[in-house]
Amino acid sequence: MDEPAEKTKILLVEDDVSLQKSLAFILEKEGFIVLCTQTGEEAVILARKESPDLILLDLVLPGMDGYKVCHILKKDPQTAAIFVMMLTGKRKMEDIVLGLKEYADDYIIKPFEPQILIARIHALLRRKGKYENRYRNILEFDGLMINRDAYEVLVDGDKIELTKTEFDILSLLAGSPNQVFTRSRILDHVREDNYSITERVVDYQVTGMRKKLGRARKYVQTVRGVGYKFGAESSS
Repeated sequence: MDEPAEKTKILLVEDDVSLQKSLAFILEKEGFIVLCTQTGEEAVILARKESPDLILLDLVLPGMDGYKVCHILKKDPQTAAIFVMMLTGKRKMEDIVLGLKEYADDYIIKPFEPQILIARIHALLRRKGKYENRYRNILEFDGLMINRDAYEVLVDGDKIELTKTEFDILSLLAGSPNQVFTRSRILDHVREDNYSITERVVDYQVTGMRKKLGRARKYVQTVRGVGYKFGAESSS
């Protein structure tokens, strides 16, 4: 069964005014709440301010392009759970792969039938509960509590002092139990724009974090030749 459209907010980012108006009309007729913008910069601002359920994102935009918009939003814990569907006339395989590498949740090529777009939107929204759990603020496991807002980690009630990078890695892994993250993906999550670190540093940070976690180190597991995963199910 589809998500209740009347409760769903969509941010439409499209610089073609005529197409933007047509899509907005179709979406509103379907019952969605629609916000519109023509630039990538304003899309980032609106996403943070309005917290839409889904963003329909054109790739070719004036100023900041859609790839950059998606990259920024998916690295920001405040907006990472928002679904992003890229809409574009780019048909080359490398363009599609790049879009998905920037963590887009779906990719649809123009021109497209409105019925197909609506069906793809509903398919994404059916995953909403799973993604919300992934980005909730407090994660609790047997003996381990991670408070993302307070940057605080407790093991059996005792506070563990982690560096920001160690905390960010733990938070990323714990947000998706049993999902394997490559070192490259972890690196993208923790690297600051003006701070250059390598994949080898990821191993160093994980080693230091494990030592501090004590018995809770069992959760942070190495997947040989690939990366790391958090080997547990959330208790909340």
